Amino acid sequence: MKSKVWINKALSTCLVIVTIVAYSMVTLANTERIAGELLVTGSNEASVTVNGEAANNGRSIFSSSTIVTPENTSAIIKVGKLGSIKLAPKTTLNVSFSEKGISGDLVTGKVTVLNSADNVNIITLDGKLTNLAAGESAVANRTQDDDDDDDPGSGAWLVWALVLGGAAAGLLIAATQGNDIELGGGTTVVSPNN
Repeated sequence: MKSKVWINKALSTCLVIVTIVAYSMVTLANTERIAGELLVTGSNEASVTVNGEAANNGRSIFSSSTIVTPENTSAIIKVGKLGSIKLAPKTTLNVSFSEKGISGDLVTGKVTVLNSADNVNIITLDGKLTNLAAGESAVANRTQDDDDDDDPGSGAWLVWALVLGGAAAGLLIAATQGNDIELGGGTTVVSPNN
C-alpha cells in the first residue's frame, strides 16, 4: 500500500514538471503579432478584399496582407500607435508593419498617410521608394485603367500593327520567291535502300 502512494506522488510530480516545461516553451515561442483594424467607407454594402476574401469594417489586418479596394470604396487601416493609412478606390496595396512602422508595396491606386509615429515607406511598381509623412500621398505609376489595350490612345495597337505588318511582309517575300529551295547546302545523301 505504501509503495502505491509513493508511485502516485512520483507520477504526480512528473506530470506537474512536464506541464510547467510545456507551457513555458509555448510562452517563449509566442511572439506578439501586431494587428491593424480595417475601416471601409463607401456604400452600405461596401467591402474590400483582404488576401482574396471579402472583408468589412472591424476586420483585423496582419502584416503581409494584400488589400484591394474596388471602385467607389476606400479603406482606412489603423495600426494602433504606429498610425493609420487610407487607400483610395481602385487601390491594391501589400501592407506590412512591425514595431518600427508601416510599409507597403503599392501596385495600383493611391495611399495617403493620415497619421503616423514615423514615416511610412511605400514602394511603387517601378521600384521607387517614397517616405511619406502625415498628410502625404503616394500614387502608383500604373493604374488599373492602363491595362486596357483597347484604348486607342494607349499605343498598344501600334505594337500589334508592327507585328502583323512584319508577318505580312515575310509572307509576301516568301510567296514571290521561286521554288528553288535548297536545304542542306549541296551535301551528298547516301541511302541504304539503293
